[in-house]
Amino acid sequence: MRGSGDGRGGLGNVLSGIAVAIGFALFLGGFVWGAVVYQPYTVPTDSMMPTVRPGDRVLAQRIDGGEVRRGDVVIFTDSMWSDSPMVKRVVGIGGDTVKCCGPAGELTVNGTPLDEPYIDATKPDSGLAMPVGEPPAPGTPFEVKVPEDNLFLLGDRRGASLDSRAHLQEAGQGTVPRSTVSARVDALAWPSQAMLERPRTYAGLPGGVSRPGPLRLQVAAVVAGAALVLLGAAYGPLVRVLGRGRRQERAGVR
Repeated sequence: MRGSGDGRGGLGNVLSGIAVAIGFALFLGGFVWGAVVYQPYTVPTDSMMPTVRPGDRVLAQRIDGGEVRRGDVVIFTDSMWSDSPMVKRVVGIGGDTVKCCGPAGELTVNGTPLDEPYIDATKPDSGLAMPVGEPPAPGTPFEVKVPEDNLFLLGDRRGASLDSRAHLQEAGQGTVPRSTVSARVDALAWPSQAMLERPRTYAGLPGGVSRPGPLRLQVAAVVAGAALVLLGAAYGPLVRVLGRGRRQERAGVR
């Protein structure tokens, strides 16, 4: 059966229907996939500035603690620290020796100085929410041998973070078990949108850095799906408009 000039029937409409169906599958599938893989989290304090600011909404990939690598920004819950989820950066893993400070005042892991352009050593603003307690001053000397299956965690704003340095006198010298980690922050979602980069300084250490999650692919699926739905839905009206224009043009010629 041949398609009519107003866009009903024919191969074009079949293809547009297929495009809409595929588009819906990609669009909904991308959202469902994202909901399964990622969890949203609002950061309440300034301990991770400037990487993450107070009130920022982040997307954190649900992972097992065994997948954590140095440099990851993770969400974890440890009853020795707090009953609420916390967000910090992984500086050392099991077997590492983390020390402050090196010859130039830098942090070292297994004797290797870390280049940390992402940190902020300034004191917190009085108006920002702070955890209970007094964060250690940046540059306070310490040396920790991280137990196996544990992690040494620091905030990027070293002067405003109650992190592993504040728990050095406890069992494990301030480290937490890998099993306490529930997710790894992959991106900022609101008010800014950006992927969280893996620090290059950890790439040369054994195990390297983690790979980003599938967020970009999920976003691409959602965008491609929306485009296919719009294009497929627009096919019929567009053909009818063009067909009407051609008929009017032929009538004018006569």
